[in-house]
Amino acid sequence: MVNRNIPLSRRDMIGSLAALAGASALPMPAWAMGQIEAPVRGGIDELSGGKIDLHIGSGRFATGGRSGQAVAVNGSIPGPLIRLKEGKQTILNIHNMLDEDSSIHWHGLLLPFQFDGVPGISFPGIKPGDHFQVPLTPRQSGTYWWHSHSGLQEQMGHYGPIIIESAGPDPVQYDREHVILLSEFTPMHPHSIMKKLKAGEGYFSEQKTSATDDYGMSGAEKRMWGRMRMMPTDIADVSAPAYTYMINGHGPDDGLELPFRPGERVRLRIINGSAMTFFNIRLPGLPMTVVQADGQNVQPVEVDELQIGVAETYDVIVTPQHDGAFALAAESMDRSGMAQASLTSQAGRKATFPALRDPPLLSMTDMGHGGMDHGGMDSDGMDHESMNHGSVDHSQMGHSMDSDSAMEGHDMDGMGGMNMRDTSLLPPTVKVGPGIDMVAMQPQDRTGYPGLGLDKVSHRVLNYRMLKSLEMDHHKREPERQMELHLTGNMERYMWSFDGRKFSAVGDAPIRFGYDERVRVKLVNDTMMAHPIHLHGMFFEIVNGQGHYQPKKHTVIVQPGSSATFDVTSDEPGDWAFHCHLLYHMHAGMMQTVSVAFPKDA
Repeated sequence: MVNRNIPLSRRDMIGSLAALAGASALPMPAWAMGQIEAPVRGGIDELSGGKIDLHIGSGRFATGGRSGQAVAVNGSIPGPLIRLKEGKQTILNIHNMLDEDSSIHWHGLLLPFQFDGVPGISFPGIKPGDHFQVPLTPRQSGTYWWHSHSGLQEQMGHYGPIIIESAGPDPVQYDREHVILLSEFTPMHPHSIMKKLKAGEGYFSEQKTSATDDYGMSGAEKRMWGRMRMMPTDIADVSAPAYTYMINGHGPDDGLELPFRPGERVRLRIINGSAMTFFNIRLPGLPMTVVQADGQNVQPVEVDELQIGVAETYDVIVTPQHDGAFALAAESMDRSGMAQASLTSQAGRKATFPALRDPPLLSMTDMGHGGMDHGGMDSDGMDHESMNHGSVDHSQMGHSMDSDSAMEGHDMDGMGGMNMRDTSLLPPTVKVGPGIDMVAMQPQDRTGYPGLGLDKVSHRVLNYRMLKSLEMDHHKREPERQMELHLTGNMERYMWSFDGRKFSAVGDAPIRFGYDERVRVKLVNDTMMAHPIHLHGMFFEIVNGQGHYQPKKHTVIVQPGSSATFDVTSDEPGDWAFHCHLLYHMHAGMMQTVSVAFPKDA
């Protein structure tokens, strides 16, 4: 739960920065002293207490027969689990042993902005050989994580988990816990990956269509995709075999085991610490009860599978009643690979893992045709119950999607009179130019959509509309104003932005909030990729039809060609990053600065 304190004044900020400047140098461990190519371990250590030292170093990491350069913290990937206590101060000492600048962002934590760890926004970064000190008194509890916000270091292993124990009784009862940190490893340098994506965004895809592939589409639909210069299989920018998918730094070949005793309530703290991968999580034969989302307690909801976007966290309870081994299968959204671990009652007893499912396909809904919405909802929270799951409203479309004859004579830009690149649909706040190659024509709120490939499975799958905060917010204010932001891009040229403007071009024009202002933000995704959008420094409430039980989150998936809406109370002053958490999208420009005004100094 979040416990918001009175924010620091400008004088407090200046004083704390002065204290940092006077901090003395701290010793470094032996592994970091000149061992630039030291081997990096897989697995998670744990640190706690009043002072925690974190050393950022370089080395070689290997898993699944692959080996490559890595950036590791305290010699392991992931870096150490930092276990904190709500209300108890800890000093985090960060030492940069790299030959380049580095940083650590405390993802989801409430703290003064100058300690948030984003170079160029909230602090200058940590120079090679230098260190930075973060005095942290947690104002919340739950499951979170940390990672680099410098360049593309996060892809190379610079990340780790955070658990903050509640100062009071934990509403979630459990007998055992396991941290499940999902990520990827690639021996390819991330700057090389970025270069290849810029040269051709489909470089890493092995699921491309050809003239002989029909995927159940009509000839007219195939021609439409071709004219759009896209493929219905274009799900992930980078995937297997470029990536080895990992749980806690272990690839599938490592045979990671997670012990349990029959009858125990086991808490799985699932963190998506990957750079680019959405994962579909399931334990066949073992239901999951979701109890927390992004560190915030929610009313328990039982599901069989959930999709977790990059940077999201979910805590689930599982209760295996008998001896055996259960497969914890984390399948990439494009179903090109899987991270694996065995939840087992006996050491050495391995689970049998399900085969990879057929890759999902993008649909006309993902192009922004709102008449084909799944689980739609108006931005005011009104439910579209009248729309059957997976149905098509042909009266809105103006043609039948199943008829070749209805498509003849319409190119992809027209599709029955609806122009996929009609920039007149965009508000004047969006900068039109080469960075935009698609405009969603009828974007609908799809908070009831479980994620690509999961809308037609027979079992129960989580979606945002199923999330309700554990406690009712009796004092929730109505928004004082509304704003709309468009997620824009040119996939062919690998250009990504907010409102048609790359972060480098935003300059001194941040998104401005007044102190303690209540704002409703509508995000419109004009692209055909799902974007996990993360706001630093504050929690927002997803507008999902739950009224005073709207769930608090720090990251929201905005589905392709659709919209998502959240309410935020801007009571954390300072400059905060706001960005897509797909690392290469952020690096390409899909990032902004949110500037929250300070209250008057006391």
